[in-house]
Amino acid sequence: MASSVVALPADNLIHVFWDEGMLKHDTGRGVFDTGMDPGFLDVLEKHPENSDRVKNMCSILKRGPISPFITWHQGRPAQVSELLSFHTQEYVNELIEADRNGGKELCGGTFLNPGSWDSTLLAAGSTLSAMKHIIDGQGKIAYALVRPPGHHAQPTQADGYCFLNNAGLAVQLALDGGCRKVVVLDIDVHYGNGTAEGFYRSDKVLTISLHMNHGSWGPSHPQGGTIDELGEGEGFGYNLNIPLPNGTGDKGYGYAMQHLVVPAIEKFEPDMMVLVVGQDSSAFDSNGRQCLTMEGYREIGRTIRGMADKYSNGRLLIVQEGGYHVTYSAYCLHATLEGVLDVSEPLLSDPIAYYPEDDSFPTKIIETIKKYHKEAVPFLKDA
Repeated sequence: MASSVVALPADNLIHVFWDEGMLKHDTGRGVFDTGMDPGFLDVLEKHPENSDRVKNMCSILKRGPISPFITWHQGRPAQVSELLSFHTQEYVNELIEADRNGGKELCGGTFLNPGSWDSTLLAAGSTLSAMKHIIDGQGKIAYALVRPPGHHAQPTQADGYCFLNNAGLAVQLALDGGCRKVVVLDIDVHYGNGTAEGFYRSDKVLTISLHMNHGSWGPSHPQGGTIDELGEGEGFGYNLNIPLPNGTGDKGYGYAMQHLVVPAIEKFEPDMMVLVVGQDSSAFDSNGRQCLTMEGYREIGRTIRGMADKYSNGRLLIVQEGGYHVTYSAYCLHATLEGVLDVSEPLLSDPIAYYPEDDSFPTKIIETIKKYHKEAVPFLKDA
């Protein structure tokens, strides 16, 4: 049930970049994300990263109560030359060759099938267009509603359903376009390892990732997402990992935002903000073990909007990543964007409404991480 429409300033709009061609990335069916048919199941489920999830995200923004505050823009495919700002030529050639040969499983659960490469280029290009829209002063808040996702894709390899790092490409575009410092906050339930890897040696990009404490999952994802992965060289201290215990919910995420994320952003003083969103941190996602509800996402959106208003003149790019519950992911996206719009009251009520939460253990973990950051991260020592 929606509440009455809340009046917002006329310029308080979210510019959404989208192209239906991204639905053509067909990830298939099987046992979860394996593509395997064991022969004894009558019903094989769709791969978690399927087109249904973004169809609902698109429709809730078009027909949900937030729709008056959304303006739509046509996405576009990226040019191959644009990909080289983040990815190596050798890796891009590998993807092109895989597409030319009819597809390939690049790593576990990550299938480049016929049609996937075109969708991948659309995701990258649409994200670049969203960032350019902000840089050119045509709007302050843009949302790249894209798939396949990108934050696990590293400069030289695919990982975790991701082929090209959409957010990473956009961040580099911002730097090339004159931005001095960019913050990337990733709230997908999995570590944004690809984005972190791309800027691991840079002091111009502060990458912050709140994720469940899952560790490495193999050769495609060698990074552990641990607190001691802080960056290297000039980038030391500018990669902040916040691995949260399973079951961390609204209160725990809120505590991490206020005690870890906000102080780091305040010390860094960025002139561009990027929010990497994945609704797989929700209480009902098949791919995660966290317990965020709509209210938790709403508060994260509101906090990041406040930081953008304070430091980046309101400029904020939002990039879609995971989120695999076909219904609740769309609701949580709606709530996140409500927070970004800083609405005075919820526009859409939570169909789940309540999820029990004990934040005592996550709070202890967050305090431990805070202590470690103060001791190990140079620019946070007096935060």
